[in-house]
Amino acid sequence: MAAIRTLLMRKSLILFCFIFTGLNHQNLSLGFCREFQTVSLPHLPYDYSALEPVISGEIMQLHHQKHHQTYVTNYNKALEQLHEAMEKGDSQTVVKLQRSIKFNGGGHINHAIFWKNLIPVNEGGGVPPFGALGTAIDTNFGSLERLVQIINAEGAALQGSGWVWLGLDKEMKRLVVRTTANQASVSINQLYFRQPLQDPLVTKGAALVPLLGIDVWEHAYYLQYKNVRADYLKNIWKVINWKYASEMYEKERS
Repeated sequence: MAAIRTLLMRKSLILFCFIFTGLNHQNLSLGFCREFQTVSLPHLPYDYSALEPVISGEIMQLHHQKHHQTYVTNYNKALEQLHEAMEKGDSQTVVKLQRSIKFNGGGHINHAIFWKNLIPVNEGGGVPPFGALGTAIDTNFGSLERLVQIINAEGAALQGSGWVWLGLDKEMKRLVVRTTANQASVSINQLYFRQPLQDPLVTKGAALVPLLGIDVWEHAYYLQYKNVRADYLKNIWKVINWKYASEMYEKERS
């Protein structure tokens, strides 16, 4: 009987890891599965007030110290609970923790990218992309102005909370605009196995890599823009870091 329970637990953990990581479960060992890694709140490369007047210092501080920190705290807590459940052979708890780990892990990865997508005006915020990314934008959307229109429309139309992304489809070799609800946009294996934080669009396609993501949760804008999300989307382009997006495109387009 004990041997049967051990076998069932092993199968449950392999299935759990397969669901979270997207890895081939036939090649997944429990030792590899157990290499989960905690995360920490990333340091912002600019002051909280540096994006004013587009985004207020109060919003940035709350967004970073409260909201992002909460995702980090809850993710790490869920990992601790997961480790305990795995040691006890509690497969039911292992499965229940899936939702918390995906949500909070997604919140952490999305925000880690979002901070890099922003930069103060005096450091290059809003400067249009040139080179390969600029050419790709013109090819795929007609112009940068048209791309901005599409992203703003998609972001404004998104019901509830979520994100709007400019991504590179590596299979189709083209740029795409996608929206994701809540934080459901994360490749969890990047957290677990120390891979780069660069694949939050995996739920929209395994070949999609984000170049630019805009947070359209109310906590990202409500204190300043109230319920007028469209104004927030219109103004945020003044502090968009196209240099970072261009670097990501150059890295991933081959």
